[in-house]
Amino acid sequence: MTISSSQHTPVMLGEVLDALSPKDGGIYVDGTFGNGGYTRAVLDAASCTVYAIDRDPDVVRSAREMETEFDGRFTIIEGRFGSMAELLAQRNIGPVDGVALDIGVSSMQIDTPERGFSFRSDGPLDMRMESAGTSASDIVNDMDEGDLANIIYELGEERFSRRVAAAIIRAREEEPISRTLQLADIVRRVVPKSKDGIDPATRTFQALRIFVNDELGEVDRGLEGAEQVLAPGGRLCVVSFHSLEDRRVKKFFKTRSGDIPLPSRHMPAPTQSGPEPTFKVISRKAISPSVDEQRSNPRARSAHLRVAERTSAPPWKRKAEQ
Repeated sequence: MTISSSQHTPVMLGEVLDALSPKDGGIYVDGTFGNGGYTRAVLDAASCTVYAIDRDPDVVRSAREMETEFDGRFTIIEGRFGSMAELLAQRNIGPVDGVALDIGVSSMQIDTPERGFSFRSDGPLDMRMESAGTSASDIVNDMDEGDLANIIYELGEERFSRRVAAAIIRAREEEPISRTLQLADIVRRVVPKSKDGIDPATRTFQALRIFVNDELGEVDRGLEGAEQVLAPGGRLCVVSFHSLEDRRVKKFFKTRSGDIPLPSRHMPAPTQSGPEPTFKVISRKAISPSVDEQRSNPRARSAHLRVAERTSAPPWKRKAEQ
């Protein structure tokens, strides 16, 4: 597998580039390298340096070829973006001028059947971004019905989760569930078709993928990591694709910017207590893709971009340190 920028244009590339405003001599982190679209755009925009992170070993192997193209200005690091502070510290890198995160599975992973992310083509029921650890097949074949239903409901927001879990249990009693289309057919038999045309298997596959890769935990760790590595005035740009992710990003920005809601409009504003705000929110509302981009790229329709700028306040204690 070889990365080509012509294969995939990342969602809201122009908006992310505008928010980061790359400058000569700057240092930037692309926490979710994928096909390298954001990285390449930043490197082309200024004489700067980009450190990209990706947990997918296939992506990392392919990205090595790109390192030679930019004469020392680009380095790929294998690992999780939630560990960016540790990964950069190990290399004595920082502070940095910008961090970009495109949360979720990449188009490249979805379009590779053998990775097991897609319900539209047959492949092993895998879904592991790192190709290591517990797979989606392990989950559907070993987990008890109640826990399986909870995962599908909470991470997939599937209202027929109990029906899906029961169908999976019945099916695995006959034979192990090891293929993507096998699971998709099980789900489609018990989940009604929606009026908007979304495949009935969508939410179940989403839930399993998020659980297998601990994606929501990774979002939390990644946001805290960006707070650790950003220089004052540095920008954090986060693109998310569903409400579970976006709510986490929104809450983090509100908390870290000191945006404390009033208990009542008749009461005075609460005084600031605790750590100083570490971010200033650039746009209070999430930025959505243009109409033209949504027309040309259906994946962009659910995307939201949130941007915040680092203040000079010291980072808050990370959850692991509390």
